[in-house]
Amino acid sequence: MISAVCFGRSRSVAAGALWLLATLACPAWDYDQHRLVNQMALASLPTNFPAFVQAAETRERIAFLAGEPDRWRNTPDYVLRHENGPDHYLDLEDLAEHHLKASELSPFRYEFTAQLAQARRAHADHFPPVDAAKDQDHTRSLIGFLPWTVAEQYSKLKAQFSYLRVFEELGTPEEIANGRQNCVYIMGVMGHYVGDSTQPLHTTKHFNGWVGANPAGYTTNHGIHALMDGGFLRQVPVRREALLARLRPARAVRELPVGGAGANADLFAEVLAFVQTQNRLVEPLYQMEKAGKFRSEQPGAQEGRAFLEQQLLAAGQMLGDLWLTAWQQAHGDKFLRDALVRRAGGAKGQ
Repeated sequence: MISAVCFGRSRSVAAGALWLLATLACPAWDYDQHRLVNQMALASLPTNFPAFVQAAETRERIAFLAGEPDRWRNTPDYVLRHENGPDHYLDLEDLAEHHLKASELSPFRYEFTAQLAQARRAHADHFPPVDAAKDQDHTRSLIGFLPWTVAEQYSKLKAQFSYLRVFEELGTPEEIANGRQNCVYIMGVMGHYVGDSTQPLHTTKHFNGWVGANPAGYTTNHGIHALMDGGFLRQVPVRREALLARLRPARAVRELPVGGAGANADLFAEVLAFVQTQNRLVEPLYQMEKAGKFRSEQPGAQEGRAFLEQQLLAAGQMLGDLWLTAWQQAHGDKFLRDALVRRAGGAKGQ
């Protein structure tokens, strides 16, 4: 039997091309859903958000970029798979296996990786040695980096808004255009990971069928992940206009410290809490699947669609909030400002 493999995670290992085929067949939300998340986030932004974002071609670019991290997985290069795969998920239940609590996690990716390694050494009896032949992308000892990825993308966007402010004041038209395009790129790509965080199966070890003790008799079918990502919604389509009508205006995540490790830690804590909230929906999702709520021919299909629509809406709202917060927190790049002032002074002296 070929087990499905999602971004480096697998229950059993198949060989050769079949292994690769399984690996490439398990994304998060399908592209249409990821586009919708970015489009909802755009619709939630206030009128005083930078106007260049709302140009028609820019909105399309941001929507298109929602699928970019999934397109990266279409190459079999193990170095890219190692870097990209774990960014899309966090198997929260595995924290307990490592004797780690969510409140103890470092907001810094590499410190967290060290926490995992230390835990595996301290409890080696719980973790059999990894078979290198079955771990060619070197991800088997990882449990995912999803909240770290979202927090890092947020910080990149804040940095880009910071230097864009300076370019818009002191830069050339070409520098302003390039700075805006860089903001657009991060906004679009960031949306993918925020979307992943509201697909409950990206927060759990039960990502593609229930594993381990299963007294409630939940499905172990490896098709559930693809069903949730888009298979069901292709049969019972999302009500796009109704979702857009339910959007509230974007709002700041909360008052965060400006700069330094404190701001990073506070934003990471907000994102981690958001992912934990989605993880609490894993068992309700399996209960609904068991009850036939994700079968288009069943009376409960509308309930299944409403559940997934709510998750997409939550992603769009969170993404709009993060974009807005990054813009509000961007206070200008002092180093760049000083350099451009010197440049302007030198130009005047010539």
